Amino acid sequence: MWIDTHCHWDAPEFAPDREPVRRRALAAGVSRFIVPVVQACDFAATQALCRAAGQPYALGIHPLYTPQAQDQDLTLLDRMLGEAADDPLLVAVGEIGLDFFVAGLDPQRQQHFYVEQLKLARRHGLPVILHVRRSADALLAGLRRVSVAGGIAHAFNGSPQQAQAFIELGFALGFGGALTFERALNLRRLARELPETALVLETDAPDIPPQWLYKTAEQRAAGERSRNEPAELPQIAQTLAGLRGWTLEHTAAVTTANACRVLPRLNPC
Repeated sequence: MWIDTHCHWDAPEFAPDREPVRRRALAAGVSRFIVPVVQACDFAATQALCRAAGQPYALGIHPLYTPQAQDQDLTLLDRMLGEAADDPLLVAVGEIGLDFFVAGLDPQRQQHFYVEQLKLARRHGLPVILHVRRSADALLAGLRRVSVAGGIAHAFNGSPQQAQAFIELGFALGFGGALTFERALNLRRLARELPETALVLETDAPDIPPQWLYKTAEQRAAGERSRNEPAELPQIAQTLAGLRGWTLEHTAAVTTANACRVLPRLNPC
């Protein structure tokens, strides 16, 4: 059994064939894929979508959506987390975090929504799913200021020291399609050397396509597109297995157990 710990199944890219995407995931052995919401206007619709499909979800405001977010969105998030307190499909607050790569985002505004959502996660006893993009140290500073029940640092690609700091705070680190590129030397080193208890798998579908789906800049300019989906997870896992010298069965067992440890509502695994 595989768990995709980060999949935007609610994204518009899946609108034409959302149900076939789910069926392909199940056929590939991906029994669960966690759907993190990125903006308040999608909370209710994505919650309903996931409940109908029996798939886990998280509610949060992504840093890229902070320009249009309002404090009333935090109030809505607080209310919906409370109303779903007994919903086993609600597994985390997320996707939240900080993005210091995309130009034009107000860092103070990002910090405001990040810290306030950490407070909500702590209030409701939930782990968090973190967006980490050139922001690991700032995220860690926030977690030391507002402690939460661990979670996942999604698409992590920081230093070994930063990785260890997240691990000590109860986090697992998400590895996905980027790992399949031979030039991803830092990422591959992390996947090979970190404690096995720190590793979870993800696709970030429809984004971060693995090497076999990647389109060059020229192909994209010509209109070609690649769309990642959760059914790709077992093949992504083969890269991790090769780096660690594991069987695919052991890779599935380890990463599933890790996901269920840091996101306890996923249990039983």
